[in-house]
Amino acid sequence: MIYFKLPFDERLLSADEKNIKNAVNFYSYNGSEQISFHGNIVEVNSEEFAHTLITNEEFINDPTFSSAETKEEYCQTLQEVIEVIKENNLPKLVYSRRKIFTDFNTINYKESFKNLCESYPNAFRYLFNDGKNAWMGAFSELLGKFNKSTHQFETMALAGTLPVSEEWSEKEIEEQKPVTTYIQDILKNYSDNVKQSETYDHISGNIKHLRTDFKTTIKSEDLDKLIQDLHPTPAVCGIPKDFCNENIRKYEKFPREFYAGYIKIETEENILYFVNLRCARLYKDAVHVFVGGGITAQSNPEKEWTETELKSEAILKNLVIS
Repeated sequence: MIYFKLPFDERLLSADEKNIKNAVNFYSYNGSEQISFHGNIVEVNSEEFAHTLITNEEFINDPTFSSAETKEEYCQTLQEVIEVIKENNLPKLVYSRRKIFTDFNTINYKESFKNLCESYPNAFRYLFNDGKNAWMGAFSELLGKFNKSTHQFETMALAGTLPVSEEWSEKEIEEQKPVTTYIQDILKNYSDNVKQSETYDHISGNIKHLRTDFKTTIKSEDLDKLIQDLHPTPAVCGIPKDFCNENIRKYEKFPREFYAGYIKIETEENILYFVNLRCARLYKDAVHVFVGGGITAQSNPEKEWTETELKSEAILKNLVIS
C-alpha cells in the first residue's frame, strides 16, 4: 500500500500494481536497500479513501528495542563531531539522530497523513506499508527533475535551518555555500550551460531553509549517473563526501535506513527524485522520527538539539493519536 501527493498537487495518487513497471522507488541512504511499488500511477478515488482505515495496528512491532539518544548524549557526541570538523577543516558534516515516540495506544495514520499533506503543500508527501516497512514523510528538497521530452534537468541546493521568524546568521549562510558549489561543479560535468538562481528563503512548515535553484539540459542516458553523483548531497552528508560518510557511520547511533535516501517517481512527462527527509519509520508500538542538521565549526550543540526538536515536529505534530 502506498499513497502520495506531488508538490503543489492535491491529487491523491497510488500505484495500481497491475504490471511490473516500477512506479515509485525508495532508495536507502547507503544505496544497499530499495523498496519498489509497481504498476501505473493512478489517482485514488476520494470517496473510497474516506472509508479506508489505516492505523498502527497494521504495522509490525518495533524489533530494535532501541532507546533514543538523550540530550546530554547528543550534545556530547556533537562536540566530538565539531572537533573532527575543526581538525580537518571541513566546511560541513551532517549529523542525525532518532527521536523515538511510544506514548500512544492507537494512531490513525490516514488522518495523520491528511494533516501532513495540509501542513506541507509544497512537499512530496507519502505514506506506505509493504508488510515489513512502513514509513511516512513530507519534504520538498528536489534531488532532480528530468523532463523526458525537453531533457531539461532541475535540482536545488537546500541548506541552513531556522524558525521562520528568525534572521539568518553567518553559520547558516556559510553552511549553504558549499552545497551550492558542490552541485554547480557536478552539473558542469554534464552540461556547458548551467543556470543558477539567486539564493532565497524556502519555507517548510514552521521552519525555513536557504535555497538556490539550478537548470540545465542533459542527455537522457546520463540521468542515472548524474543522480548517483549528486547523492548524497552535502545537505544530507557533508563535504568531502567519503570522509563525512565514514564519520557519519562512526558517530551516529543508528543506521539511517531510508532517511536521507531518495525517492524516484516516473510520470508521463517527468522523472522526479526527492530527498527523503522529515520522515519516520512506523511500527505498531513506536514511531522512529529521523532528524539531523548540518554541523560546522561554528555550531552550538544546544542550538543543534533545539533545531532537531523543531524538525521532529513536522511528523509528531501531525499525528492523530487516541
